[in-house]
Amino acid sequence: MEWIDAPDIKKSIKIILQNLDYQHINPDDLFCMRSSGSSSRAIARIWSLPRVWREVLKLRPQYIIEVVSERFDRLSEDQKQRTLIHELMHIPKNFSGSLVSHRGRYHRIDGRSVDKLFRIFLANKDYLKK
Repeated sequence: MEWIDAPDIKKSIKIILQNLDYQHINPDDLFCMRSSGSSSRAIARIWSLPRVWREVLKLRPQYIIEVVSERFDRLSEDQKQRTLIHELMHIPKNFSGSLVSHRGRYHRIDGRSVDKLFRIFLANKDYLKK
């Protein structure tokens, strides 16, 4: 398996962050990688460094969004944006370095919640173009 830096993904994420109310996400602490050669069924994944490592290395919370090239690159632009929105939803409001699960007591990360944010993203993006 190989990983390379993905500046195109970072650019897409910055556009998403500008158009959604995701002020809790610091793009400087968010890194993007493209992987190839994965046998995983995942289209994309989000990674965080465990707190014990961050404390020992004296690092701020940071996240990595990995897109699996064989699956992600084939998607339409809308599907790519939906996928990145899904991954961003895993980052908690306090940007603590932890990850939000798909299902919790007061939240759900699923197709419906992603579609809702995607519609907001499109509306804001179209509004800012005018």
